[in-house]
Amino acid sequence: MNWLVYHLVSGQAFFTGVLLLIIAALADGDSRPVIKRLRFLVFFVGLVAVVVSSTAIPDWVGILATGATLAWILSRYRVTWRRGAQSAFVAVWLLAGLTEIPYHRMPSLHSAVDRRLGVIGDSVTAGIGSDETADTWPALLAREHNLQIQDVSHVGETASSALKRARSQRLDAPVVVIEIGGNDILGTTTAAQFERDLDALLTFLAADDRQIVMFELPLPPFFHAYGRVQRALAAKHDIRLIPKRVFLSVIADRAATLDTIHLSQAGHQRMADRVWRVVRSAFEAQTSQ
Repeated sequence: MNWLVYHLVSGQAFFTGVLLLIIAALADGDSRPVIKRLRFLVFFVGLVAVVVSSTAIPDWVGILATGATLAWILSRYRVTWRRGAQSAFVAVWLLAGLTEIPYHRMPSLHSAVDRRLGVIGDSVTAGIGSDETADTWPALLAREHNLQIQDVSHVGETASSALKRARSQRLDAPVVVIEIGGNDILGTTTAAQFERDLDALLTFLAADDRQIVMFELPLPPFFHAYGRVQRALAAKHDIRLIPKRVFLSVIADRAATLDTIHLSQAGHQRMADRVWRVVRSAFEAQTSQ
């Protein structure tokens, strides 16, 4: 995967964009033509990086950032606004960067009551039926870490169909990993419908004694609405989100996929290793006993 694509889709471009925007604002006041042109270029690249990163910043942050940006631009024509607009611009974009940092941290789990792990996923988890991918990452986790896997994954799964499948099977594992939503985004599911379907799925799965972790979806440019849905529902149901760079780091290696999305055997191994890093803390105490 091209490094620029990875930088954009992983969400790291958001921080690059914020940094460039702040640099552009701090360079304000220098009237030299070359600096003015450079400042405009830095500002433009920063704004593009923020937008195409599809980062699901909260609505209130987006409103503040839009207002501060417009005020800073208009201060070109209102000299008395310039210092205040510059300060507000820098402060708001710094705040935007700070609010995003928690979503790039790896989640942590407390000790589970037993070694059962539930998995809900689509074809990235279930495989696509090739002999090359006979050992999916849930199967590898079971074999390599002595876990009892309740695998409720299926090719073509969406949030809606995952709920139906989960209801049809007994899923009582104390820890559940969710890898779902790719088919919703790439298909015809609107963000509003995705919100209803995912909310229903998480409502069904949520329990006082169950820990749920969910892969945050790497998003194409301008698909931030789906990311906002995931984050809002994760907060509502106390779901821990796995940063989207984790999923992306698996498929970034050409050898890890069959078609840039579906995992090869090497890809399933990479995914198993990364999922284990997330859920390991829930099972480490039992391993040491």
